[in-house]
Amino acid sequence: MAKIQAIRGMNDILPEQTPVWQYVESTIRRVLGQYGYQEIRMPVVESTDLFKRSIGEVTDIVEKEMYTFEDRNGDSLTLRPEGTAGCVRAAEEHGLLFNQTRRLWYTGPMFRHERPQKGRYRQFHQIGVECFGMAGPDIDAELLILTARLWSALGLDGHTRLEINSIGTSEARKVYRQALVEYLDQYRDQLDEDSKRRLTSNPLRILDSKNPDTRKLLEGAPSLDDYLDEASRAHFEQLKALLDAAGVTYSVNPALVRGLDYYGKTVFEWITDSLGAQGTVCAGGRYDGLVEQLGGKPTDAVGFALGLERLILLLETLGLVPVNVNNDADVYVTAMGDKAIAASMAISEELRNGLPGKVVVAHCGGGSFKSQMKKADRSGARYAVILGENELASGNVGLKPLRDDQPQLEVARAELVQVLTDRL
Repeated sequence: MAKIQAIRGMNDILPEQTPVWQYVESTIRRVLGQYGYQEIRMPVVESTDLFKRSIGEVTDIVEKEMYTFEDRNGDSLTLRPEGTAGCVRAAEEHGLLFNQTRRLWYTGPMFRHERPQKGRYRQFHQIGVECFGMAGPDIDAELLILTARLWSALGLDGHTRLEINSIGTSEARKVYRQALVEYLDQYRDQLDEDSKRRLTSNPLRILDSKNPDTRKLLEGAPSLDDYLDEASRAHFEQLKALLDAAGVTYSVNPALVRGLDYYGKTVFEWITDSLGAQGTVCAGGRYDGLVEQLGGKPTDAVGFALGLERLILLLETLGLVPVNVNNDADVYVTAMGDKAIAASMAISEELRNGLPGKVVVAHCGGGSFKSQMKKADRSGARYAVILGENELASGNVGLKPLRDDQPQLEVARAELVQVLTDRL
């Protein structure tokens, strides 16, 4: 019988890997908490119509990448390919946006059926941040200042760079889109196949094409900046002034657009040069029309998504995972003989009560003294507590250092917590 394996592009995160995930997630959670952001949790399955109405039916995500199925009632459901639409749906459904501002964040798996590659998977994990009810560039700036603080907290200063742009209102983009299509249509035969398809479905996405021949053609294309409406232009200038005042370094990239239909005005990406082609680690922008598009009242909104797999890959590539991020135990309690097992369980509980924040592993499963000490060593513990018939009779325990050549100690059970408190 064939062995059952994980679905391609949907990876297990093993016990040896989870400490790094916990470190990154806790760091992000702490930074978001400093800014007053509140966590929201949404289901991973939504109505397919939610994504068609928000992302756009002629995007690659909806056309090619969504995991969509019919349930037993005949309803079309989709595993969420991104988090913004579900967050808007939840906030609107539960009245979170009525006459108030909101700073929200969420984390969890997203799903897209695309070709798996390093740093990009079919099930991937994101942390998303969404802000509602604030129209000015100050909240745009806050998000970028916040992410700059996050990079600093993770030791990534100097390893990421910020690119920003304004793509204006939907009305301004319509005029620009027509001018861009008219220009590119002259060179249709020279466009790559992806750009030819986008020419009729989503022409602005051609601007960030990686094809060198297409990039060459775009050098003579009309500039989106020339078509910006005055309100978007003023908003963008104020944003740049706020970033300058905060000391956040950025560059303006006129070719930067977002792949989803709901974005407008500010768009941005944090990029690294340390991961090859998979350089974007965080991206977002404004989507002031999305709430209304999904049936709510007009609501100003801005947010970003951060890919955890890619961020963790970046930290590991640069050697920036702290050495103390691991699964190691602090104390390993051994027990030789049936009578010692009950006592070892009690001692382990005493240690957990007396050493908050320390990891105490009690040996289970029996075995010789030698095999138990091997497991104690493999646990990474700094000390092994040794308990056998002699120790039971004397009221003492053995305390053996495992990470240096210091001699084993005999410690009264009543003093064990204090001795370990002094040493750990």
